[in-house]
Amino acid sequence: MSRDGTLFIFPTALPRDPAFAAWLRARPGELGDVAAHGFALLRGCGDDVRELLHDGHPTACVGDAAFAYVNAFKAHVNLGFFRGAELADPAGLLEGAGKLMRHVKLRPGQAVDAAALEALLRAAYADMRARLMKIA
Repeated sequence: MSRDGTLFIFPTALPRDPAFAAWLRARPGELGDVAAHGFALLRGCGDDVRELLHDGHPTACVGDAAFAYVNAFKAHVNLGFFRGAELADPAGLLEGAGKLMRHVKLRPGQAVDAAALEALLRAAYADMRARLMKIA
């Protein structure tokens, strides 16, 4: 947790965590492809994006503060946001009812509004950067 108790802080996050490659190899086929694409989008948010496996899930951080994750299930991949409940979502992509977290379900062969998804990714990244600036 962060100094203000609201962020997940992972000082062991790396620019590229080799554990992600192993995680991905264990998920071949379409779901693995969807997960790899989703995580590539997270990596592309900025030069300060770091990663690690947290609770077995590839997690993307701004520096050491988690902002998003990817997880693969039997029929879909979740692209989740640690502060997703606070993100604007005009396209209605986000699911979940938790206090803070939300996710987008990505399914092989099912189109998703790419512009709306990218807007969510960028907003989650920018939100975490802003939160870190406030507590620095």
